[in-house]
Amino acid sequence: MAAAQPRWLFVTGKLAESALRRQLAELAPKVGFDYQVVTLNITVAALMTTEWIARHLPKNISGDTIFLPGLCQGSAEVVTAATGIPTRHGPPDLRQLPEFFGQKGATRPADYGQFDIEIIAEINYISRKTWQDILTEAQRYKSEGADIIDLGCEPGTVCSQLADITRQLRDAGFRLSIDSLNPHEIEAALAAGAELVLSINSSNIHHVPRWRDLFADFEVVAIPDTPEDLDSLYRTADQLLNWGVRVRLDPLLEPIGFGFAASLRRYWEVRQRYPDVPMLMGVGNVTELTDVDSAGLNVLLAAFCQELNIQSILTTAVANWTRSSVKEWDLARKLVHYAIRHQTPPKRLEPDLILLRDPKLYEMGDPAIAELASKITDRNYRIIAERGTIYVFNSEVCIRGTDPFEICRQLLAADRRITPSHAFYLGYELAKAEIALTLHKNYTQDQPLRWGFLTASTTNTHSLSSSEAETNG
Repeated sequence: MAAAQPRWLFVTGKLAESALRRQLAELAPKVGFDYQVVTLNITVAALMTTEWIARHLPKNISGDTIFLPGLCQGSAEVVTAATGIPTRHGPPDLRQLPEFFGQKGATRPADYGQFDIEIIAEINYISRKTWQDILTEAQRYKSEGADIIDLGCEPGTVCSQLADITRQLRDAGFRLSIDSLNPHEIEAALAAGAELVLSINSSNIHHVPRWRDLFADFEVVAIPDTPEDLDSLYRTADQLLNWGVRVRLDPLLEPIGFGFAASLRRYWEVRQRYPDVPMLMGVGNVTELTDVDSAGLNVLLAAFCQELNIQSILTTAVANWTRSSVKEWDLARKLVHYAIRHQTPPKRLEPDLILLRDPKLYEMGDPAIAELASKITDRNYRIIAERGTIYVFNSEVCIRGTDPFEICRQLLAADRRITPSHAFYLGYELAKAEIALTLHKNYTQDQPLRWGFLTASTTNTHSLSSSEAETNG
């Protein structure tokens, strides 16, 4: 005998009821649940609070789980306490219910989030920065996912404050590397607590035995004397390994136009020659020197590193288009680790890396918009943007168009009661709608546009107050 299906209760307002019923009628047979739509006496579901819902739910309501509108404010536990039924918030948009219940779209498996690539984030030109600026930058990179903070020195000069900077950052809980070929700077940083040296080649390798005797535990990055001279890298690496020094190998990534493909080949060749020696890739020569937002480049480079078992990268965030590179790498390393470990395309796993557009467009269509507009009984404006068109309507006015300025002109002509503050609100929302249409993003009134991990956490609640919403039905 088949087990009984769970009975789920979906709370909504009057405007969203029809759309929710259509969505659930299609979804319930696929997921396997019975449902009841509980429509409360409020027009806009997003303006409910859990306290208000708890007071207005029917008496003796029964079911296995209650799902609340995703944008309603307050703890679901308030409703659970009032009804005795486990309660959850649903997705922000009812069109996201299929993804919410695992039918399609971006979902993260239970074991998603593992990684084995270490992020080294460089603070460039520390000799030019104040201590507070250095500390602030280090804290930012660590919060974004950096494992080691790299202190970038300036060729041709010696940073006299390097030891103090290293010691203070170490005492503040940071792991540190020193990015210099200058033996005096390297020794000062090691003495103050740095654990990794970038970089060692034939110009400074003769100092390593002394540092090995002075400092108990450190690691070095071996590089070639020139990018195309792999033999020099091999000589340096073999000598360091013979001395028993822990080493990472970096054949040096070259910029596009200056041997990029050949440098990728050298990483492959080095991995074949040293299958078990750790490797590092400095990615700034590509991300900083290419006119494109860095997220996509970082994912591709992360995939290359994951496949070759290059388990540490050095990144910078100097150019404006690379300013979020550390966070991008933190997300990318998890994405490629899962994809390669499970032999699955890195798709529909990490929506936070989709920044410019959205993972999926949700559209109501003209019939649903017309139905929604016909049910409006108040003067509060609703705005919808999809398929290249902006729709603005209330109980008295219905305007559609593509130009926010023309829409505003028609609104002001049709509704003389619009106040300056309301006009500002409408202009702000119409600007968001135009951006959404231009970039093929989803627009939801009073909510920030989605920009992946860069999405603002604030919401706009100036179109309706909760008291207006409770009385307009």
